[in-house]
Amino acid sequence: MSKKMNSQKVYQGPERIEARSLLYATGKLEKDIGKKPLIGVVNSFNEIVPGHFHLRSLADAAKLGVAAGGGIPVEFPSIAMCDGIAMSHAGMHYPLASRELIADSIEAMAKAHGLDGLVLIPNCDKIVPGMTMAALRLNIPSIIVSGGPMATGHYKDEVADYSTCIEQVAAYKLGEKSEEEMEEYAHAACPSCGSCAGMFTANSMNCLSEVLGLALPYNGTIPSYYGDRIALAKIAGERSVALVKEDIKPRDIVTEEAFKNAIVVDMAIAGSTNTTLHLPAIAHECGLELSLEKFDEISKNTPNLCHISPSGDKFMFDLHMAGGIPAVMHELDKKSLLNTSLKNINGKTIKENIEGKETRDHDVIRPIENPFNDQGGIAVLKGNIAPGGCVVKSAAVRPEMMKHKGEAVVFNSMEAATEGIFDGKVKKVM
Repeated sequence: MSKKMNSQKVYQGPERIEARSLLYATGKLEKDIGKKPLIGVVNSFNEIVPGHFHLRSLADAAKLGVAAGGGIPVEFPSIAMCDGIAMSHAGMHYPLASRELIADSIEAMAKAHGLDGLVLIPNCDKIVPGMTMAALRLNIPSIIVSGGPMATGHYKDEVADYSTCIEQVAAYKLGEKSEEEMEEYAHAACPSCGSCAGMFTANSMNCLSEVLGLALPYNGTIPSYYGDRIALAKIAGERSVALVKEDIKPRDIVTEEAFKNAIVVDMAIAGSTNTTLHLPAIAHECGLELSLEKFDEISKNTPNLCHISPSGDKFMFDLHMAGGIPAVMHELDKKSLLNTSLKNINGKTIKENIEGKETRDHDVIRPIENPFNDQGGIAVLKGNIAPGGCVVKSAAVRPEMMKHKGEAVVFNSMEAATEGIFDGKVKKVM
């Protein structure tokens, strides 16, 4: 580590006595300050969002890892909103804006306090991209370790999750479920801490953070309640110190080719349509541009290998047990669809990380020769009602809905659309 650390510039020398004095007030040791890397542990814990409710234990594990690696861990918080709770009311105006608040606040904390590196602990929809944007903007050694997906819910011998929970509203409106049954379902659908159990935005971005290279393998799929998740946080903490010593920065890893890899995997797993919002924003921090046309181009040449809820009846737990993202990438590599020479934050190439990672369940991850579809699980559409383009998770669209002749029903807000559906202004599609 020949290069002078950020923390040395802020805390070292007689002229920085006041800064050291303030660190001594927090119990830091004289023998460590200015000599060991100062690693910010960004914890998005709160007591509102299930995806973040359990993150104290991961932050503690990450701090142990930092200390074991020879660094000084310093924890600070980040806000975290739940898109699910914010849905269908005025609160929905805030989550996307919070992405920028998260990135800005991490930048401010890191710059103001001379941090040498970061362990970023996100989990839900806007928090993962917000933290990733901060890492690339700051371009100081950083590693992501997410909170992981929640357990799959069950209701009367059927699988359930956040998505199927929403579907019950229609059943109630049609008189097929009582209020008591609705409440039973609510208790059953989201049974543990963690990000919602399907391939929604949170889990999509947690998976793609692996592909971009800023998170360790299996970051996207290890269940929130597994000991392996805590172990991953310890490894991430220890690795963060090594990254400082080796002077490996996010933009050394997240290149234009890494974004192409991310889109390929996104199409293979039928990730959230919101990835078309977040990947371009992350790329922008690197000085790169990702257009909708790029997503469309890659989608047309990438087979869809997974149907995870809401695209099918499989869940993140099933994907993890089938081999996780390394198995998906191993399958894609059989047709040379990825640049496997790129490096992951663990210091290994993609090729090394996916070697021998065969799929363990082909009902969950289809063989490359027998995909669900020859094209990706997300499609970009253009037409007279969306001249600038729009995005649909085609993997979740039923075949009979692929073509429709008739009037288009357009609403200007989610609230209006919800009201229109419930008032019968939109015909039920059988």
